[in-house]
Amino acid sequence: MRTLVLGARRVGYETRVYFRQGDTIFFTFLFPVVMLGIFSVAFQGLGNVGENPDGSGGITQAAYYLPAMIAAGILLSGVQNLAVDIAGEKGDGTLKRLGGSPLPVISYFIGKMGQVLATSVLQIALLLVMARFAFNVALPTDPAKWLTFVWVYLLGIITCAVLGIALSSLPRSGGSATAVIIPIVLVLQFISGVYLAFNLLPTWLQNIASIFPLKWIAQGMRSVFLPDNFEAIEPSGSWQHGWTAIVLLIWLVVGIIACRMTFRWIRKDT
Repeated sequence: MRTLVLGARRVGYETRVYFRQGDTIFFTFLFPVVMLGIFSVAFQGLGNVGENPDGSGGITQAAYYLPAMIAAGILLSGVQNLAVDIAGEKGDGTLKRLGGSPLPVISYFIGKMGQVLATSVLQIALLLVMARFAFNVALPTDPAKWLTFVWVYLLGIITCAVLGIALSSLPRSGGSATAVIIPIVLVLQFISGVYLAFNLLPTWLQNIASIFPLKWIAQGMRSVFLPDNFEAIEPSGSWQHGWTAIVLLIWLVVGIIACRMTFRWIRKDT
């Protein structure tokens, strides 16, 4: 019980610290929101996506990019946020001091995971409000689609958070964390159907992207927010919900094992 209470307190502390960091707020919290606005305005002159030859049908650019930006937000909130944050705490000695305190390691991770969930939920809420009221995007009304959204989101955010913790051991110092982590995150976004339509990518690049979780998170979100006829545009011709769950669960297990093997209060070579 003490561990859970300390973990709950850490959630509040971690969340307050998160919103006090201007660069983190922009590049992690607001970045998908800004990108949704840019894509919606910049590409609106191209017309609707998936419209018929006579100009009818299709969806707006804002509606098309909404699921992609939600998926990007999940990746940024989990992987980039935690990988850079924890690497920085290792570099400035914060983790070393926590390691010498009575704080249980489980409470520390509860705080980090809780902060990711809290800020990610706020981010997605902001994206949905912006899409609905700024760009008049029609949100799903089918309860089954929202159920799909819930399990894809929860599985995706937990997997990304665990992978972020594992990747925090990759930078050699806190100062190099952004230089190491951000290129990885950026490349994944370009090959996973976030900034570029996934069906337009060459097959070999699609196959590479299919190894990583972001492609499946983005595909799961497209199944929620895009009309049903967009399913035929997917390379496989279906939303592949089963494969989405399997791949994300595999990466979750891989991330947990990697965290167990690599996480330390201080660097091994210190």
